[in-house]
Amino acid sequence: MQGEDTLEPTRYFIKGRTYPAADPGLQDALAQVYGSPERPRCLCVSGGIEMYIARHAEYIVKRMPDTGHLHHPTCPSFEPEPGMSGLGELVGEAIIEHAPDQVEVRTDFAMSRLPGKAVPRGEAVIDPAEVHAPRKRMSLRALLHFLFERAGFNRWYPAMEGRRNQGVLHKYLSEAARGVTVKGASLDERLYVPEPFRVELKDEIGERRRKKLALLLSPEDAVQYKMAIIVGEYNGSEATAFGRRIVVKHMPDVPLYIETKAWERVERSYAPTLQARDADVPKKPRVMMAALVYAKREYVYQVDTVSMMLTTDQWIPLDGLHELPLIELLQREQRAFMKPMRYDARSAAGFPNVLLLDSGTVPMPLHVMSPLMEAKERSAKEKVLAGLPAAWVWMTAKSMPALPAHR
Repeated sequence: MQGEDTLEPTRYFIKGRTYPAADPGLQDALAQVYGSPERPRCLCVSGGIEMYIARHAEYIVKRMPDTGHLHHPTCPSFEPEPGMSGLGELVGEAIIEHAPDQVEVRTDFAMSRLPGKAVPRGEAVIDPAEVHAPRKRMSLRALLHFLFERAGFNRWYPAMEGRRNQGVLHKYLSEAARGVTVKGASLDERLYVPEPFRVELKDEIGERRRKKLALLLSPEDAVQYKMAIIVGEYNGSEATAFGRRIVVKHMPDVPLYIETKAWERVERSYAPTLQARDADVPKKPRVMMAALVYAKREYVYQVDTVSMMLTTDQWIPLDGLHELPLIELLQREQRAFMKPMRYDARSAAGFPNVLLLDSGTVPMPLHVMSPLMEAKERSAKEKVLAGLPAAWVWMTAKSMPALPAHR
């Protein structure tokens, strides 16, 4: 996980000895207990927490299911209580953790499509033989949030300063997809995150991209298109005779195409997000995009579904520009924090805008209230705050209150 750079080095207790995460002897120690009943213990809290060992190119220590809240808030294995974000609504139904390195996600979108037809949604049936209770499924937005959280980009530790770039984004988002299945397929086989683009390496980069997306040229059967997910930074669009041409940063040589009417809906739906790129702020935010694509023609990638997410210049997700001053202050003050993700929740107002991780043995919720919030959002946030008389709240029309002390 990208959040491994914490305030204190992670330490593991294995066979009577303590190993810092960077200890050269850790791999040998993990090899000794791999496959045995004995488990390493994370020493972020007194007594330690049992961990799981996964084996890829090397041995990796991972959090056991349902133990995230037991870890210290500054530990990379920490995970807040489910109600702190939109994740809680999905765990157990749309996100099923069979093992620490085996996760199934159930989505409301297909990974293949029929040419010229939308994905069938079903028809109403009069006097049905039975009625099924609907099960939760993840949207493309929720999957984008899931990848960012799994990769650790919704966390910040002081040691991350100056260490986030496109190469880091490519590496950790790609790794976050490993061990995840969608519609019976491995997500890492269907996910493409652009690697850093360099003109002198254009041919080599293009060859690796074509190899990764070659599955789009292999139909599921004689009539269905396979689809893949491209996650990258939106870098503009322009009208063409074939629809809208979308440019993805670090993929300047290969645009994505989307039908003009579909792009008009995107602009209406994501108007605040797209306009935020031009906000009057010193550090311009980014717009990250998840695009479900298929090959309508050889090596031409057509967008079926798109979702967008606003982030800071350091790829920390945002629910809106009203959160930006707080997050940037926390970075300047070298604090450790987490941004709760909305996923598919109807509103983010019920969640803290930020969880401060370095103010004690439990995370400290930080709330932001803007006079420009929609009436429903403001009302929902006010109801939450009414039940938290001692909450830290910043009304953006006023000066920001002092941050909770570092402990």
